[in-house]
Amino acid sequence: MARADVALLLANVVYGTSYVVTRVALADVPPATLALLRVLIGAAVLVPLSLGTRVRWSGGEHARIAAMGIVGFAGAFALSHWGLARSTATNAALLVTVEPLALVLLGPLLLGERLRRSEAFGAALALTGATLVVVNGIPGVTHALLPRWRGDVLLVLAGLAYAAYSFLGRPILKHRPALPVTAQSILWGVPGLVPLVALEWLDGRRPALTGAAVIGILYLSVVITALGYLVWNWALERVTAPRAAIFINLQPAVGALLGVLLLGETVSGFTVAGGALVAAGLFLTMRRGGK
Repeated sequence: MARADVALLLANVVYGTSYVVTRVALADVPPATLALLRVLIGAAVLVPLSLGTRVRWSGGEHARIAAMGIVGFAGAFALSHWGLARSTATNAALLVTVEPLALVLLGPLLLGERLRRSEAFGAALALTGATLVVVNGIPGVTHALLPRWRGDVLLVLAGLAYAAYSFLGRPILKHRPALPVTAQSILWGVPGLVPLVALEWLDGRRPALTGAAVIGILYLSVVITALGYLVWNWALERVTAPRAAIFINLQPAVGALLGVLLLGETVSGFTVAGGALVAAGLFLTMRRGGK
């Protein structure tokens, strides 16, 4: 089993915990403010670590890294937090499937990266399983449509923003180490978020730094943002974006499980079947290995 596969497997299990933690933190911290705190603390972790790695960036790389930060940090965090504030933690974990779907479908077009036949079959299984978990049957037939569509639309847009981060970063990560790329890109999230935070504060929305909020902010900033993005970019140095995307389908299964354990939600047969398909797709992909 390749080290990149193990890293992606563990990272996406951890990512699956972020939605519940974010939901808790949003009870005391406004969405854009929470996003800015994540970026600032994440940068405080990553930038000092990257100082020993000297890289001479080209003009095109500077522009691409700036776009990574503005879209993949500022945009993705703001959209996901706004969506979570209007939807649920479980829905956020489930709708993350937008990201791997975009990477698998657009990877060949934007990056010229295609999956092997066995990987494509594994991806199809994982995406089918994740879709079963997301829709939990047939909306409007086996289950009623949920009334949280505005938040869900924002979460879909967040998934596209996360995918854009990988599309922008993959060409650089073929030639540059993950640490300085991640550190430089996270800094660009700050100017993207400052205007949004200013609007929140002008509207009178200020954070209340309760114990739960502080713990949530630190977990999201250090574990999910700093370490999570670093591990993702490290893996993206070594595998194609469509292949890495397959592992993201773990997050709906983890999110659904946490919904049961922490939120008291029920598990349907669709959720169980979908989780089994995700596991089968990942097993097939990891067993075959390679790029």
